[in-house]
Amino acid sequence: MKEGEDFYFNEDGFMVFTEAYHLKRGYCCKNKCKHCPWGYGKEKEKK
Repeated sequence: MKEGEDFYFNEDGFMVFTEAYHLKRGYCCKNKCKHCPWGYGKEKEKK
């Protein structure tokens, strides 16, 4: 894993995985990750 590409540390010191990392991993862990490319845990658009 590469810092800046796969993850970064937020202002609280927590490691945050990037969208690129999630795509490399290839599946959703269903933990409502901040940069989830599959949109798990995001509110659905209302029409």
